[in-house]
Amino acid sequence: MKFSDMLAYGASNLWKRKFRSALTIMGVVIGVASIVVMVSLGLGLSASMMEEYSSYGSITQITVQSPYADSGSNTNTEELRLNDALIAEFENMEHVESVYPILQTSIISIYGGYTGYLQLRATTIEGLNSFGMEVGEGRLPDETDDELKFFYGNSVKMDYSNAKTGQDYWSTGEIPDIDLMSDAIFTVFDADAYYSALSSQSSQGSQDSGGDNSNEVKPPKKYLIPACGTQMESETYDQYGWYVFCDIEQLIPKLRQVFRKTAIPGQPVTKSGKPYGEIFYTQVLVNVDEMDNVNGVQKIIEDMGYTAYSNAEWISSAMTSMGYVQAVLGGIGAVSLLVAAIGITNTMMMSIYERTREIGVMKVLGCALENIRMMFLIEAGIIGFIGGAVGVILSFAVSAVINYVAAGSDLLGIGVSTAELSRIPIWLALLSIVFAVVIAMIAGFFPSQKAMRLSPLAAIRNE
Repeated sequence: MKFSDMLAYGASNLWKRKFRSALTIMGVVIGVASIVVMVSLGLGLSASMMEEYSSYGSITQITVQSPYADSGSNTNTEELRLNDALIAEFENMEHVESVYPILQTSIISIYGGYTGYLQLRATTIEGLNSFGMEVGEGRLPDETDDELKFFYGNSVKMDYSNAKTGQDYWSTGEIPDIDLMSDAIFTVFDADAYYSALSSQSSQGSQDSGGDNSNEVKPPKKYLIPACGTQMESETYDQYGWYVFCDIEQLIPKLRQVFRKTAIPGQPVTKSGKPYGEIFYTQVLVNVDEMDNVNGVQKIIEDMGYTAYSNAEWISSAMTSMGYVQAVLGGIGAVSLLVAAIGITNTMMMSIYERTREIGVMKVLGCALENIRMMFLIEAGIIGFIGGAVGVILSFAVSAVINYVAAGSDLLGIGVSTAELSRIPIWLALLSIVFAVVIAMIAGFFPSQKAMRLSPLAAIRNE
């Protein structure tokens, strides 16, 4: 018999027993839908957690610091400083895709009666683009800039306070009325000199008008640095929102100009107190090709004596735990499919008892034993295919309902994007149908063997 003939014959037999076939298929539908929905919940939670982790920084990025960077000391050994030679060494490492230097310094931002103590974070143009910051107004610094320009994070305004009243966002809850793009905002790069001048003025003001003012500290120069853009406003936490960004190639010449007679703040000095000729960076960002290679590259960097940290280790641990959750959810759904498989076996056994005489006639007429077995396996496969397809359709509907109900809620309090709590990728839908067909054929294998082994004479005599 041809395969097409056996397929048509199997479908015809199932149609003759519509009600029983429908009940058996319904069991497969429930089993497949249960597995798909359960697995989709695990996939949704995992994907949402990865999106949440990615918002805190790249999952394949390693942040490298000098081992003395957190101590505030300028006594770093020359071998462990972050300079251009080290960046070149990192770029030649296996699995490293790109390396960006970070130079961070404090600045004083002044507008009218407002003063802000801000963190200026500079890197290359490529590095700025790699951060993935969404632009609200203007643009990021780029190669067309012929002067230093600032890009403000969306939370920078909260760091401004009224110099006269001492009030700020944290005491009033009101964001200062400052237009970072168009207002004339002055910048003081020498923060230490600025506060020393304020302290000196306060001290002099408390003296008699006839006192000696020879010790008064001269305020540092203010610079009018234009803004090229601002970050898009967001209601959620953003790691870049508290910084002012700029092109490191434009910042370094500016700092050399401002501090031409002294060392740039944060830069190491020689034993005689003189600044070095090169710039040493605050951090170096090393981007690895894949998350699986992050720990290996990080270990090499740490063995060199530097402090290195990344999100990969704890993300890997979290995703392993989430994998266990997915396995448990899939196992719960698999119980329903197991019950459906038992139902398929029962249906096939009943079909054999009802068709014993028919099977005997087929054997007497010379039908191959393999064809008889294949006919029953095909019937089981049809049940599995129809049940799997309908189950997948049902799972999409259930998934849509889950996402609709969960939308806008902070489910489980883990910050998951509940708008996509249940996610069914195409591969899961197709694999579920194939899985249902395989399980159904496995369930029908024993009945098909029984049909194949029936004695022709005994089958013909059977009433």
